[in-house]
Amino acid sequence: MVRKAKGNTQDIVIVVMGPTGPGKSNFINKLTGSKEEFGADGLKSCTQGIREFTVYLPVGKRYVFVDTPGFDDTYRSDRDILRTIADWLEKKYRGDLKLAGVIYTHRISDNRMSGSVCKNLDLFSQLCGDGAAQFVRLVTTMWDNQKQENKAAWQGRVSQLEKHFWEPLISLGARHVPFSNTQKSAWGVVDGLVQARNPTDQGESAHATRELDETSAGNALLIQEEMVDAQKKLNETSVGKALHSRIQRLLLAQKYMLKDLADALAEKDPNARECLCAEQRKAEAEMQKLKEDMERMKIPFGRQIALFFGGRKTHSRKIELNIVPGLLLSSTRMILIMVPVKTVKIPHKPSHLLGWEH
Repeated sequence: MVRKAKGNTQDIVIVVMGPTGPGKSNFINKLTGSKEEFGADGLKSCTQGIREFTVYLPVGKRYVFVDTPGFDDTYRSDRDILRTIADWLEKKYRGDLKLAGVIYTHRISDNRMSGSVCKNLDLFSQLCGDGAAQFVRLVTTMWDNQKQENKAAWQGRVSQLEKHFWEPLISLGARHVPFSNTQKSAWGVVDGLVQARNPTDQGESAHATRELDETSAGNALLIQEEMVDAQKKLNETSVGKALHSRIQRLLLAQKYMLKDLADALAEKDPNARECLCAEQRKAEAEMQKLKEDMERMKIPFGRQIALFFGGRKTHSRKIELNIVPGLLLSSTRMILIMVPVKTVKIPHKPSHLLGWEH
């Protein structure tokens, strides 16, 4: 039996996160037995807000699966998405409801790590923190679309993900699990996660018998510790500051793009001017939104001083991924490619596309 959840401190709560596209909603559909189709293969976001779904098991246990929107949402800014997720996590933590685990989805069929995918992974790591990493499952999807000729390449992608992109998380206890798009596979991921919290269940044969006592009820995510225990505002958290830095870099890149458009307008013939003007108006609108988001995420100088000298400490620490820009991955090796770019000094790493070789 499945219904929208109201919430209970005894619930076994598992949050499903990840970028738009890998099939977070589809994964939850398999767990709940829902027949709804959310277009897991599409480019548009299907989840606009936080959605909770409860599965009632025969022995009286309740699993709550939480569907979250990914960053780079079709209709909402990254700041709005982070605020939505952070508000939900803060509310649950204040209500003494702790997470049993977090599932982070990644589409194994992608032959490259786009800037969007890298951003989602980076912000997730900053949000999660090292204390809860051992209860994270990095779930690869789309394995049911694998063809025999792709087998070696896809396994190579797993190896590169585990050794490089996911290595900081895995070194702290996170584990990779493939999902084959079946209910049995989905529950296998969940059972493995719950069993890791309570080793006494290793010999049980069915997920209906899972027991989570108070000591294994869950570790807080870093953002929960920061916003509740350390009494920080969202923009003062590790993930909030990481997003602010990303917005700064995007804003700077947008400025150079506008300059390039202005130069092009001066050179192009009248027939091309209309198209370029439309692009310029679009870029200016996006730039204004970035400015507004950056201003909202800014920490006043006085508050920075107060946090530095009197801020409360958290048990968990942020996870630094240190993803190398311009890295091209193949099934057997990593290659650093040199791409001609305009000489522009941009703080921190540029938003290049990172990917796998065909």
